[in-house]
Amino acid sequence: MTNFYDNDKTIKILKENNLLKIIDDELDIYLEIPHIAYVEVKTPNSKAILFTNPVDKKTGKKFTIPVLMNVFCNEKAVELFIGDGDKIGSQIESLLKIKPPQGFSDKLALFGKLFNLKNVPPKKLSKKGVCQEIVKLGSEARLSDLPVLTTWEQDGGAFITMGQVYTTSLDGKMSNVGMYRLQIYNDGQLGLHWQIHKDSNHFFHEYKKAGVKMPVSIAIGGDPMYIWCGQAPLPIGVFELMLYGFVKKENARLAKSITNDIYIPHDVDFVIEGFVDTSKLRIEGPFGDHTGYYTLEEEYPVLDVTCISSKKNPIFAATVVGKPPLEDKYMGHATERIFLPLLKTTAPDLIDYYMPENGVFHNLIVAKINVNYPGHATQMMHAFWGVGQMSFVKHAIFVGADAPKLTDTKEITRWILNRIGAEELLITRGVVDALDHSSPKFAIGGKLGIDCTGDELSKSGIFLLSDAELFIKIKQISDEVVGLKQYFTDTKNPITVVSVDKKTTQSELLEALKPLFLYLKIVVIVDEKNNNLNNPYMLLWRVVNNIDSNRDIFIAGNMIGIDATNKNELDGFNRRWPDDVTCTKSVLDDLRDRGILDIDDEFIEKWGLV
Repeated sequence: MTNFYDNDKTIKILKENNLLKIIDDELDIYLEIPHIAYVEVKTPNSKAILFTNPVDKKTGKKFTIPVLMNVFCNEKAVELFIGDGDKIGSQIESLLKIKPPQGFSDKLALFGKLFNLKNVPPKKLSKKGVCQEIVKLGSEARLSDLPVLTTWEQDGGAFITMGQVYTTSLDGKMSNVGMYRLQIYNDGQLGLHWQIHKDSNHFFHEYKKAGVKMPVSIAIGGDPMYIWCGQAPLPIGVFELMLYGFVKKENARLAKSITNDIYIPHDVDFVIEGFVDTSKLRIEGPFGDHTGYYTLEEEYPVLDVTCISSKKNPIFAATVVGKPPLEDKYMGHATERIFLPLLKTTAPDLIDYYMPENGVFHNLIVAKINVNYPGHATQMMHAFWGVGQMSFVKHAIFVGADAPKLTDTKEITRWILNRIGAEELLITRGVVDALDHSSPKFAIGGKLGIDCTGDELSKSGIFLLSDAELFIKIKQISDEVVGLKQYFTDTKNPITVVSVDKKTTQSELLEALKPLFLYLKIVVIVDEKNNNLNNPYMLLWRVVNNIDSNRDIFIAGNMIGIDATNKNELDGFNRRWPDDVTCTKSVLDDLRDRGILDIDDEFIEKWGLV
């Protein structure tokens, strides 16, 4: 039997490439659907999932609108919907290096490049879009008619997670699309979580200063490329849909919204239109976000909905965020490749960079550079922290041109550990992502740069003990220590990870460890709760999330100490420390009992699901 969604272009592409699971069971928009998607994206060869029978068990409502999740389910899906990131990056690089033509053949080549740019600017249509086949105005425009998901138990409510938020500057000269979470307050209002550094927030303050309401339109679905463009780190003032035209070699075609003057892609599935009263804010959150932690309640603007339009047979696109790996892993890799040439314009000695997904992207970057003079890596650190979205990077490690491939995790880690030293650390302070929970102040925190571009250290100056022997010695010093695991003992700087039942500030523990410096080089302290010392992937996630370098890095002789425990009043931490994002165990158990999820306890522990 042919279903209406079989005609959807995205669904067709996924099905033709064996990248789609279809689940026809009735599943709840509260926790069940997002939990299934959260598990799927962590499996080998993960696929997108189409949920054909979403329901709201609390109200008894059944939706006729399917929910599509994990559309960027793996590298193959990203290449199908976006393209080859390295190839696109090379095309951008060739444009950045255009020189005046010297002869007829050069002129022809230049003409070809410039002719292709005709597809870059979006094209405004004079007629309605496919997204406006059904139009509901005023009180008929009800957000509860959409299968909006509640992902986590502590979430402040249901959130639209893949909304393309379209805004314009007050004078109409600049347009922007960003991907922000959107909390449903009631049938006619939703919260707009655009952050202080985003174009849309700059526009908001223009409207606020002028004392007028701000038009906003939110698109859902359509070409997945629209979604990717919404998170692309383009310079301020550059409309992200120009990137759509450059990559797809065809103009993005836009239709005017029904009740405001915002233009949106003509072929998306849904459009939510409205206006923001710039004099009013409302508490938004909490929400289990892509950091793997809940972001806390803050005041944000509110959209008053005036219209909801859609295709005749729409599909509701959503994503799930939480602990890595998630589909932003695959989206982020494409972003790395495509934007490398643009980053090189500010940092010309940059060769390559890598933002591992378990570093939550902005929390850790490893960069390879050509080193031309002493202090070059330090100069590059400052350059990175002053460039667009790179300014949010908390921890930056720099290696030389002869270092291994950056994505070869084990080898690049060995390379770094054979070169790191206390004197090569730069600890400073600057802007951090608004979602960062570890900094003592909102959006301002510590920065750590590490210069590993030098020669390999000649000796380690350390006597190795077994884990059991070292644990006994440390346990004699502190009864808070409950576990120990050493990593990379074959390098000049072995890492000793210690778990604690925290009762004091960890600076006291590190001070007490001074008699053992002969056996220690890099000591990382984590809480016993929710940390598995045999899971380095999730330990890295924990460490880069939990530390502020101004507070949590300790240098004592040749030892580097890192306090990655949850902070509280013992540490002089006055903000509320959020909980980890975890699945609801009863929901997972029920889905396993029903045969919808096929995972074992080892899988649950590996990814910290509960």
